[in-house]
Amino acid sequence: MSNFPAAPDSAEPALPPSPEHPGTPPELNRPTWDFAARRLLAKMLGEFAYEEIVSPVPAPAAAGDAWTLTLDDGSSLGFRARRRAYGSWQVAPDTLTLTPPAPSPQPPVAFGDPYEFLVRARALLRLDGPTLGHLVRELSATLAADARLDHHALMADVLADLDHAALEGHQTGHPWLVLNKGRVGWSASDAAAWAPEARTPQRLPWLAAHTSLAEYRGTAGLEDPARLHSAELDPVTRATFDRVLRDRGLDPLRYLYFPVHPWQWDEVVLPLFAPALASGTLVPLPADPDLRLPQQSIRTFLNLTRPDRHSVKLPLSVFNTMVWRGLPSDLSLAAPAVTAWIHSLRDSDPFLRDECRVILLGEVASVTVRHPVYDRLPEVPYQYKELLGAIWREPLTGRLAPGERARTLASLLHTDPRGRSFTAELVARSGLAPAVWLQRLFATLLPPLLHFLYRYGTVFSPHGENTIVIFDEHDVPVRLAVKDFVDDINISGTPLPEHASMPDEVRAVLLTEPPSYLTQFIHSGLFIGVFRYLSAICEDRLAVPERDFWSLVRAEILRHQARFPEQKNRHEQFDLLTERIDRLCLNRNRLYEDGYRDRPDRPHAVTHGTVPNPLHRP
Repeated sequence: MSNFPAAPDSAEPALPPSPEHPGTPPELNRPTWDFAARRLLAKMLGEFAYEEIVSPVPAPAAAGDAWTLTLDDGSSLGFRARRRAYGSWQVAPDTLTLTPPAPSPQPPVAFGDPYEFLVRARALLRLDGPTLGHLVRELSATLAADARLDHHALMADVLADLDHAALEGHQTGHPWLVLNKGRVGWSASDAAAWAPEARTPQRLPWLAAHTSLAEYRGTAGLEDPARLHSAELDPVTRATFDRVLRDRGLDPLRYLYFPVHPWQWDEVVLPLFAPALASGTLVPLPADPDLRLPQQSIRTFLNLTRPDRHSVKLPLSVFNTMVWRGLPSDLSLAAPAVTAWIHSLRDSDPFLRDECRVILLGEVASVTVRHPVYDRLPEVPYQYKELLGAIWREPLTGRLAPGERARTLASLLHTDPRGRSFTAELVARSGLAPAVWLQRLFATLLPPLLHFLYRYGTVFSPHGENTIVIFDEHDVPVRLAVKDFVDDINISGTPLPEHASMPDEVRAVLLTEPPSYLTQFIHSGLFIGVFRYLSAICEDRLAVPERDFWSLVRAEILRHQARFPEQKNRHEQFDLLTERIDRLCLNRNRLYEDGYRDRPDRPHAVTHGTVPNPLHRP
């Protein structure tokens, strides 16, 4: 039945008043949009050429860095690009031009429209219709987010004074994936409220799940969910939650409490868990009073009101970068056990514990809520098996020494609107020569990662978001923090004695790889995913030649190997200095391997050919 008021018989039906149009966001202006679009097109060309999705050829009768790409209609896209480490391409956005097909007499014109590029190159890119349609949507969402970041951008010296939580909201996303802020499923208002670049502190509502529907896991000291609830909730809030249940005749001792993302509540929980809500096995609770800020992963929140409380990672059924951003049930259940095992390796190893003083931000507690229907259907898409729950992660607060400050590794790739590199700003503040500062950076990052690899046959995925650099009061890198274990830790498929202490629960969820491929996680996550961009910044902005950059990286690897000569066989087994390595391809996954198709299992990045390893020779 309609809720509209009744209207006279002779009149048109009365309609509710129209809401006021919110208007166009200020960042959607022509100069900002054109700048972001041209930069994204240059990135698209560079990364597509790196993955051999397109094959530019040298421009005839031009300098060595001039290239051209013939499009479907015979027009040609011209640009200048420098070839960098690992065979990658650095395309200069302001050099992009479009030349009409012959025999047109029209000269080349400036070009910077990625939409027009997709229209003119869809056959060249070998894109099917569904992939192309979704791709345009992700392109639009990414460009809108980039325009917002550009419109509100701060200068490098201001960014350098921000704390870890605030700095996250100024990062520009994955440097390798072209459509890195697609966030399929979000509306414009969702992005304005919940995207990291919105930088909007929010309160999170909570849910109570009956233990017949939900399972809890915790590390030592948090085995009892009541301990976690006491740490995360003040007594008044906890009493309020208990009262909500008692008022419905329910026993709080039979329920687990956890926060839920408001978008997930509206889009997933209400429609898909309606029977559980009707029966009372799932009960909505008020928001707790703490303000939280979303981080680059979009589903992880830092607590601003109580920084000593845990970060919380929540499922978000949004398709971003390569996967739906849910929480797989088996990984959520095992997360505390994985943390306990990784912590035990560090705590029993004097090098990691005392020399590196590496910080491992463990996932110490989890609530996993299984869907009563989807979880009995193994053939359904994986997104429907990652719908509800929470993981609590240790915060950085309390783990930093006086004067230390933390910044994600991704921040070192940032450049402000005036062209000032964030890394150059930190180097200037340190008072060190750029090469010396880089040597300190590599000495901070590599030894703990290499030690986990060589000694324990274990690798993290040390990409820019998961890897946190700790700086001293002079902005000199001094130690490393790592997070996101259960999602991104891989172990050697070749049995090692050091794995004997691994609990079966941990062994069951961690992915295994042959030794020759395990090194790919450091190459792709750190060297290709971060250092190939950082090396270009250092050459262009800090006068450190790219060859010197990679010689410093190689020297740090060799220094670590010399520090542990007894592990020589492992250095050979996990060889980072091979002449060539497999080319991991992230953008190919989206275009060809997986597209936007549903599948029962999470996708993994594919390889395509090989690339030269800049670490092979000094």
